[in-house]
Amino acid sequence: MTNIAENPSLLPYGSNIGAPAIKPDNINSWKNTGVIKVNQQLSVKFEELKIEYLKLVEEYKWNELVYKSKFNFEPVIGKLYHLYIGNDGELFLSLIEPSQWHRECIGSFKLSNEQKWIKI
Repeated sequence: MTNIAENPSLLPYGSNIGAPAIKPDNINSWKNTGVIKVNQQLSVKFEELKIEYLKLVEEYKWNELVYKSKFNFEPVIGKLYHLYIGNDGELFLSLIEPSQWHRECIGSFKLSNEQKWIKI
């Protein structure tokens, strides 16, 4: 039994000691390019998520503030309301426009159909 392949000319590599050495391609530049591209994509996605997260936190804080304020009516979806600081220092919600009243207005809000307060 010999150590020679049946059809050595069809093999993608040398079949004897005299055959040229097999040298793997240098793929480091391909790898580096891939790493750079993927890192750029991940960095962009991270920044998008960070901005979205900050918007969500801000939305949460405004909703908490409005829901904890005083109001003695059931707000109507889509109607504009204004958040004021009362004489007692507590926050209250009102339909009165800031231009019609000389109180410190924190902001104006609309109630969405998802029961979320949207700062206007």
